[in-house]
Amino acid sequence: MSAPSDLRSRFPLLAQTVYLNAGTCGPLSWDTTDALADATSRAALVGRAAAYFEVLQASHARLRAVYADALGADPADVAITTSTSDGLARVLASLRLQPGDELITSTDEHPGLLGPLTALRDLHGVSVRAVALADVADAVGPTTKAVACSHISWVTGERAPEDALREVGRDIPVIYDGAQGAGAIAVDPASLGCAAYTGAGQKWLCGPVGLGLLWLSPAWADTLRPFALSYGNLDTPSRGLEAEPWPDARRFGASAISAEMASAGATAAEQLAEFGWEQVFHRSAALADLLEVTLRDGGYEVAPRDRTPLLSVVVPDPPAMRDRLAAAGIVVRDLPGRPYVRVSTGAWNNEQDLQRLLDILTA
Repeated sequence: MSAPSDLRSRFPLLAQTVYLNAGTCGPLSWDTTDALADATSRAALVGRAAAYFEVLQASHARLRAVYADALGADPADVAITTSTSDGLARVLASLRLQPGDELITSTDEHPGLLGPLTALRDLHGVSVRAVALADVADAVGPTTKAVACSHISWVTGERAPEDALREVGRDIPVIYDGAQGAGAIAVDPASLGCAAYTGAGQKWLCGPVGLGLLWLSPAWADTLRPFALSYGNLDTPSRGLEAEPWPDARRFGASAISAEMASAGATAAEQLAEFGWEQVFHRSAALADLLEVTLRDGGYEVAPRDRTPLLSVVVPDPPAMRDRLAAAGIVVRDLPGRPYVRVSTGAWNNEQDLQRLLDILTA
């Protein structure tokens, strides 16, 4: 376990920028970009034949292992995807919902979940009903076949009602959009009682864009059957039409992820694991908590949140405030159509970052 300053020093961006936007993309470290460059150079020099695909398989296994470590899960239950949205689409399609079936979601969902839900509604006649995130468990009725919602709201940092959804998950599949959970907070998907948990490789796990993770509950293996299979989803592809999908989560994976991407993503997550996942989760949330207290003491309105690294503060003109902060070297994001600028802290941030943000907000 290393000191926070050691972790911070690995990210070149932080030398000149206050980066508070891990909820969109985490910062890239020198280790990550070096891993990407090394893997790409190796492919260019050696070629992409049998040896390359051996490296590809090894890098996939390495990435699944470190993603599973971040979740406290078994690597056999983790698949690699291209994004949170990709994982959500794969699982939702596997439910084989029928016309008239109801699916419950929340009113604050990201388009990455709303897109697959819209497809279920428009293509398959599924009824999609949205309620407040706090009410998703209570909204379950006799025709409800699944619940799909954020584990952590991308808008405010609010948590889903975990205890109530755990009970729901005994009878119907609960699918979590964990884009703001995986790598950001301590997550044990098995204890959540969900059927599936998705995550993003480029956010709190600090990998390149184009990676994600999908955890699948073994208890729901007979229900969650992949809607399509490709080469990498098959245990023994050489068996042709007799080939069977992998018995573990690999049957749901996005198989065409390069060795270069997988190596970079694994390196990014491994450096956080070296810092210590418990320390990562504690420090990220503690900085957001400190910022919330300071803002409220200064008279600012902060959206209701739980102990997560996400915080949204009400400002009169969010795009203008975002641009004003960017001009001062501070990166946050606004949320179109909402009165907030959103701040997302990481273990690589420090108290000086928060003070620079406060100096502009309160000027």
